Amino acid sequence: MRSNAIKVLGLLAATAVFTSCDNDDDISAENEEEVITTVEYTLTSTTDANNVVVFTSVDADGEGPLSPVETVTGTLMANTVYNGSIKFLNELESPAEDITVEVAEEDDEHEVFYIDSISDLTIAKVDTDVNGNSLGLDTTFTTGASGTGTLTVVLRHEPLKPNDGTLANAGGETDVQVEFDLDVQ
Repeated sequence: MRSNAIKVLGLLAATAVFTSCDNDDDISAENEEEVITTVEYTLTSTTDANNVVVFTSVDADGEGPLSPVETVTGTLMANTVYNGSIKFLNELESPAEDITVEVAEEDDEHEVFYIDSISDLTIAKVDTDVNGNSLGLDTTFTTGASGTGTLTVVLRHEPLKPNDGTLANAGGETDVQVEFDLDVQ
């Protein structure tokens, strides 16, 4: 009986040693979700460098209760080709953190999607990730006839790659999604 008691005490002591030696160090996640407060999509005409259109969405409180404010400066001209570039910022940091750098560094884990409601408009992604799949930080934006509609921009984290270019089959998680009014003149 005494032998069994010693075995039980030994087992309890070993259990206590193994469970009490837990590593309590904080280890931050390698790909912790970033706060994106600002999305800036800049279009520059390929034939007139003065024809610049900038779509900006600013969410001043990040994921707080305030709604983002979208603005469009410049005029989208009909039948024009634009070179586009997009920037993602966290302006809650000082100085502002350029999240675009992280997206470019982890390009195989991100993709930007552009969805427009104007049938005579084409947005083509011209950059690729390390595996040759679409990324979308740089685009060619081609307008046709004049018209109005909306442009939705979505940054997706860990999408299925390659994909068919639509959100429906992309998978992953949305890092940020913004919508702008389009007015092609």
